[in-house]
Amino acid sequence: MISFKVDNLKSMGAHVKTFVDFLRLSGADDDEIFESKLVCCELITNVIRHGGDEAEFTGTLSGDTIEITVTAESFKNLDVSRPAPDVFAESGRGLYIIRSICGDIEHSECGEIKVFIKRHK
Repeated sequence: MISFKVDNLKSMGAHVKTFVDFLRLSGADDDEIFESKLVCCELITNVIRHGGDEAEFTGTLSGDTIEITVTAESFKNLDVSRPAPDVFAESGRGLYIIRSICGDIEHSECGEIKVFIKRHK
């Protein structure tokens, strides 16, 4: 498991690199790493850019699943139940990308979003 906090986009890259390194050392393939990095960056960017908030990140790799959890104050009121827009929409494109890769999004009232990426084994 790897955890970190990000409060600005400039430092996000270095934090995400530690997650990528963790996945690589844990045996994830290039496609799994790409998808995980994309989902991670979409969630963290949404927190910082749209919520002006700090993102708490946790990533794990267990068996056939990569689990990504991002917690933020701005996620407390996020409505993830609404239908996802398409890829060309002006708003909500990040959730479209995340759903395309992960399927369902688990959301709690404490501001936690949890997604699962199936490994390609």
